[in-house]
Amino acid sequence: MAERWGVAHIYSSSNNTIIHITDLTGAETIARYSGGMVTDKDREKGSPFPAMIAARKAAEEAKSKGITGVHIKVRAPGGHGPKNPGKGAQPAIRALTRAGLRIGRIEDVTPIPHDTTRKPGGRRGRRL
Repeated sequence: MAERWGVAHIYSSSNNTIIHITDLTGAETIARYSGGMVTDKDREKGSPFPAMIAARKAAEEAKSKGITGVHIKVRAPGGHGPKNPGKGAQPAIRALTRAGLRIGRIEDVTPIPHDTTRKPGGRRGRRL
């Protein structure tokens, strides 16, 4: 049986973790799960455990559709926001491995501004 590779896009912020598995071009969605789809408590969406469950479900769906390995693209909010991924990114990658998917390359695709639009808050900053 030939190997079929996909791309696992993991977006991890402090509020949620989204695992989106596509084909190599990124055009065809194979599986998509988020922390909010597996937990009923809003405050838990960004935590490690829902991210793990979401990744496991996404991996199972991808395997049922014939995907054997994935390249991982991790993304944090970026832009004006935090540049490092939330608490759910690491457990999500671990869950994809445990589910039996082969891992290709892991890369960070956080958008970083190169001289950008103006930060929110104005000249004197956000006043509390």
